[in-house]
Amino acid sequence: MPKDKPRLVRLTAILTQLQSKRMVTARDIAQKHDVSIRTVYRDIRTLEQSGIPIITEEGKGYSIMEGYNLPPVMFTEEEANALVIAEHLILKNKDQSLADQYQNAIAKIKSVLRYSQKSKAEILAQRIQIRNNKYNEKTSSYLIQLQSHITDFRVVQIEYYSLNNDPSERKIEPFALYTTNDNWVLIAFCRKRNDFRAFRLDRIQSLSPTSEVFEPHKITLEEYLEECRKKWS
Repeated sequence: MPKDKPRLVRLTAILTQLQSKRMVTARDIAQKHDVSIRTVYRDIRTLEQSGIPIITEEGKGYSIMEGYNLPPVMFTEEEANALVIAEHLILKNKDQSLADQYQNAIAKIKSVLRYSQKSKAEILAQRIQIRNNKYNEKTSSYLIQLQSHITDFRVVQIEYYSLNNDPSERKIEPFALYTTNDNWVLIAFCRKRNDFRAFRLDRIQSLSPTSEVFEPHKITLEEYLEECRKKWS
């Protein structure tokens, strides 16, 4: 059985957890840190008493007041090493926009590492090699843009080529993304087919957001995938 974390370490971890999401429930905190709900309530009170402006929404959870700036997050050596590995993995993916934006983000993250961590991270970076996508091929550049359209519920116009190279123009409602066989795939409601369809990003020739927004789909990604499994079985 894992040894209990010292309370100060747990409080710091809870604060990081609160910063990482818009809303965190007491159950989420309890499960992550293997403590009781009662302990979570005590920890939240302690953070509030220390001056952290935590907002409690009854029946929903906790969040930190918008605009409140906290000191930079400190990373352990193991966490810094994990970031180095993640950087190598992401740079080998086939979407250029993800590679570019992750490099921008990781540069900011590395800026808060301690000098000793930076030195070790540089050594590790020179001794890691990812064999997938050996020639660092990039086949799409729409991943980051599509993430915004998914969360903004923005209708998008695309020019798409099927695997048989048949061209078509579609108006779609972006829903979700997944990756398989090194290719990114968009799940979207296609207005031309009046149903959900899967679009490989490397087959999208052009993509333009419209001024139109759509009503969020009631189905979850898990429910969509379960329906797909039922169809195929």
